[in-house]
Amino acid sequence: MIYSNTHMENRNDAEIAVVITAYNEEQNIKECIYSAMLLTPNVVLIDTESTDGTRKRAEELNITVYTFPYSQYVEPSRVFAIEKAQAEWVFILDADERITPELAQEIRSSLKSDLITHFMVPRKNIIARTKWLQYGGWYPDNIIRIIQKKNFVTWPPEIHSTPKISGQSSTLQNPLEHYFQPSLEYMVSKTGVYEDMESTLLYKASKQVSVLTFFRKFFGELARRLIMKRGFMDGTYGVIESIYQAYSKTITYMYLYEKYKKSTLI
Repeated sequence: MIYSNTHMENRNDAEIAVVITAYNEEQNIKECIYSAMLLTPNVVLIDTESTDGTRKRAEELNITVYTFPYSQYVEPSRVFAIEKAQAEWVFILDADERITPELAQEIRSSLKSDLITHFMVPRKNIIARTKWLQYGGWYPDNIIRIIQKKNFVTWPPEIHSTPKISGQSSTLQNPLEHYFQPSLEYMVSKTGVYEDMESTLLYKASKQVSVLTFFRKFFGELARRLIMKRGFMDGTYGVIESIYQAYSKTITYMYLYEKYKKSTLI
């Protein structure tokens, strides 16, 4: 779906704010903001010290921009972002995600409930901006993205952490669009960064590893994604992503093995 300012509607919707964390997203940020404006004009950008035109492009759309120290992943900025949102509810949106008209309508209807304090939203993970991965464990990929601010407790700064929120949750039906791997080159280039961080968390948790672990993790993840979760049903991209997930998980444990080896030399 292509988003532009033709999708925007005039609303005075202070009930919910959308907060977007971005770093060097000059090519994506306007489309992301336009999609957020399908839900509300109350959009806030948390710019993590971008070195490109991300901030300028956002300011051209007259949205509020705050600066937060650079991090290789978004979790450290989450508490700050939620604090800056001036609304009863907060929608957490990443620069590579898009709110659809259908999702925006469902959100507005769902916020009328007095019992729910946070909502999970399914995501359509779209690889190379081309293929929606429906199999391989990629859908519905439910994730907490809508939080009633007064019930928010905290968001641990570790990568892939889950926010702590008091009260009851519910799950929406309409998905976000998530353009999570723009290209195969980008996908591979990020492997070292993210898997090193994951291995650090495993090291701190004293997770054990051996050479046999590498084989178990690779073939186990490949079988889970490709066969058990039927990743092959998504065609070539489904096969590629299944192999890549097995590869990246194996890299995590190789990094973990290396960390233990280095620690014995100190």
